[in-house]
Amino acid sequence: MSANPKTNSYDGDVIAWANEQARLLRTGQYNRLDIEHIAEEIEDVGISEQRELKNRMAILLAHLLKWQHQPDRRGNSWRNTIRVQRKDIAKHIQKNPSLKSDLADPDWWESAWAKALDQATGETGFVYDRFPENCPWASEQIMNPEWMPEGSESF
Repeated sequence: MSANPKTNSYDGDVIAWANEQARLLRTGQYNRLDIEHIAEEIEDVGISEQRELKNRMAILLAHLLKWQHQPDRRGNSWRNTIRVQRKDIAKHIQKNPSLKSDLADPDWWESAWAKALDQATGETGFVYDRFPENCPWASEQIMNPEWMPEGSESF
């Protein structure tokens, strides 16, 4: 057995470690807490929330691209995915207001757009050149439940 059982518990079974840390917090045994790993886990929560926002936005953008570039394949499934992603993104931002700053960050949009292009090219079989290099739409348009890309019918 190692000299630091807290580290072994974290490295060996993060769920058991988390339950133990919660128990220590609730019973006021602060001197036994694994502060460094707790801090990492708290930071990871924020990163996870940011990742979820970016993934949802990429799905939304990819479906908007497919909607615009494959009019003959439009259907209720795509329409529903667009609607659901918009609602879920709005709820996610409402629950985590600090995520709004991501929507104003050009680097974040570049990354979300790259993920959307990967998804759209993979699902359509189109080459990357078929789609715009950068997102052509404003975030207000993307999140507007009544808006659809130019050249397509609105909801």
